[in-house]
Amino acid sequence: MLQATIIYDRLMTLLPKSSNGAPMVAVITGAASGMGKAFARRLAKDGAIVAVLDLNGALASKVADEIGGIAFEVDVVDSDAFDAAVDAVVTKHGQLNILINNAGIAPPNSDADLDIMISNQMKRYANDIVGLEPVNFLTQLSNHDWDRMIKVHLYGTFYGCRAALRHMIPARSGSIVNISSVLGQRHSAGAPHYAAAKAGIISLTKSVSEESSGLGVRVNAVCPGWIDTPLIAPFSDRLKTMITSRIGIGRMGTAEELAELVRFLCGPESSYCTGDVFTASGGYN
Repeated sequence: MLQATIIYDRLMTLLPKSSNGAPMVAVITGAASGMGKAFARRLAKDGAIVAVLDLNGALASKVADEIGGIAFEVDVVDSDAFDAAVDAVVTKHGQLNILINNAGIAPPNSDADLDIMISNQMKRYANDIVGLEPVNFLTQLSNHDWDRMIKVHLYGTFYGCRAALRHMIPARSGSIVNISSVLGQRHSAGAPHYAAAKAGIISLTKSVSEESSGLGVRVNAVCPGWIDTPLIAPFSDRLKTMITSRIGIGRMGTAEELAELVRFLCGPESSYCTGDVFTASGGYN
């Protein structure tokens, strides 16, 4: 009975107030939809004040109104705008306890490319290496598409970490969660720019953690597998079926499921976690 009471009490204090007695203050990028929106709802549910940052200002305001937070229309590749939003949050609420660098974009997909990929996979099973056809993902990738992918994911995460640490390090407290991807941990011939950006986030996370962990700031990365969000809505049904066939539990994850892991990394339960990488893939291989 005592053990049950302890567990219940712990669940009832999922996100305690900060040391000054005020609610925790969080900044989340890409929080107007998908995973970011789920993260914002989850932290707000635990009593945090959430700043919703997104390229879509109208949707950001809608989410902020729903959870009692504040909204900022920000493109994460604009470092000045990012700095200004974080500074405004601290000016208004006096502190910054949590940053979640979540903003991201997905690479385009093509049924024609998918047909070649499936055909090539069948040829590999038959050991027909000579018959493989080029898909030409990299050779057809434009400078613009490469730059935009790297800037949104890697530059955006860098700008966010820098802006947050300017407040967290003096306070000797804070938690930063950077959203990477399973494609940053393994090869991905179909999206080399996306995989490179997400791998960079993992390395950046570890480097920033090494710098700040002794100063009271924890920095961790989460590598989601395939999560069913608006980001992958443009994917064809055939592509989604192919992806799902590689997921051990037979389905894509939900943003709400991932929000529980992110919430853990934002709170005191993960006090010994920093510079760590957490994968949530449903058994994707």
